[in-house]
Amino acid sequence: MSAILDKLTASARKEYRFDPLTEPKVSIYQPDQVGLMFPGRPRFDDVARERQYLKERLVGACRAFARQGFDYGFAGHLTIRDPERAHLYWTNPMAVHFRQVRVSNLILVDHQGHVVEGDHAVNRAGFVLHAAVHEAHPDIVAMCHAHTVYGTAFAALGKPLAPISQDAAAFFEDHAVITDEAGQVAVEEDAGPKVADWFTGVKAAIHQNHGLFTASRHSIEAAAFWFIALERCCQQQLLVEATGVPPRLVSPERSRYSREHVGSEYIGWLHFQTIWSDLVRTEPDMFD
Repeated sequence: MSAILDKLTASARKEYRFDPLTEPKVSIYQPDQVGLMFPGRPRFDDVARERQYLKERLVGACRAFARQGFDYGFAGHLTIRDPERAHLYWTNPMAVHFRQVRVSNLILVDHQGHVVEGDHAVNRAGFVLHAAVHEAHPDIVAMCHAHTVYGTAFAALGKPLAPISQDAAAFFEDHAVITDEAGQVAVEEDAGPKVADWFTGVKAAIHQNHGLFTASRHSIEAAAFWFIALERCCQQQLLVEATGVPPRLVSPERSRYSREHVGSEYIGWLHFQTIWSDLVRTEPDMFD
């Protein structure tokens, strides 16, 4: 086990790199100084290696959800589009706890809900919603949904997040409130397209009387982190509203500035790297 952990740790460390002399900066957080350790995304010349990389990060996202206590029976589904076959996506297996998801039990599913690879069944609700979004939005590569305490409670209000903080400003004008199919379990296939339309141009959605969704055009890590952040922001707003004192809101101009610098897909990915590096060192069984 020690040798395996050492190998995984070394592999994780190899990905920490950024060269400002050869790579364009996409965030002010990337260093200008050469030679510093900083998270970077690997480049692939082999689709099999890229697929393995994406599957590992999907498992990491599921484990992160377990740590956050986002489990609720078999509810909750995370997906990542296959890098070679865009009409297929990898997802967590039906009725397996987030903490028990590993590379070996992921399933590959098509937009019709057929399991193409893997031994487990697919979550029916996950297929109906996620497949519809993936099919309607070819640019979306990853999605996350779970039945969380604060997100579900906030969704009952049927309203968007208010910019009460810098964290909440990351979602300013970048999330939708979905009213279609509100409160009705999405197990019929015609429910998917009605919900899918709402994901145009946003990274998150609050589905009234249901819960939270995030979608990423960048990575499963970004989708997972922004889901964690959205749940946290819902909790914060509920706490503020419980005081009965109207909060002081961040102005639209400052909210947009904050969203630009701390609300991008890249920043979501970057935030997740702290979770990933800890998972690598403490939960090596996720690579089984």
